[in-house]
Amino acid sequence: MTVALFGHDGPWTDEEYLALGETQQRVELFDGGLHVTPATTPRHQRVQRNLGNLLEAAARRAGMELLETVYVRLRPGRVPIPDLVVTEPIDFDEPMVEARNVRLVCEVVSPHNAATDKVLKMHYYAAAGIDCYLLVEQEDGTLHLYRRRGRHYREASVTKPGDVLELTEPVRARIRPEDLVP
Repeated sequence: MTVALFGHDGPWTDEEYLALGETQQRVELFDGGLHVTPATTPRHQRVQRNLGNLLEAAARRAGMELLETVYVRLRPGRVPIPDLVVTEPIDFDEPMVEARNVRLVCEVVSPHNAATDKVLKMHYYAAAGIDCYLLVEQEDGTLHLYRRRGRHYREASVTKPGDVLELTEPVRARIRPEDLVP
């Protein structure tokens, strides 16, 4: 989808981006340009909700928050909307969560948008200093946990159906892939 759809020329600022308000599609800001993806499927939503349910209690026990589809400012002009984030305590009245407050970011990989989650966002999240990145394959719930080393992520574990991810930081949680998929 092109930027012309929104009647705007040139790079977008964070303020102009936020002024778009709610849209039918997910609109993210990457380096001053808009990245538009279709609404998520029911399968994607169920996997995201199930993962959120598992992480929410763990986040609260650790004195953190679990948020869904919230604006995360990685830097000016770079504002993705991750599926889930675990954050340190934040101001709930601010329109965006700052990357420095995000301890874990989770994305449910959509088949039509896999490259964005596996390449672009992975690079951007690591460069912003977010320590943990969890990717979930929505077909079978396979979990790919990445930990940041410098400005890049390294895969720390792959958890397939039948196995259990023992997450120890930033929160403690046991996640079984088969508990995520419908």
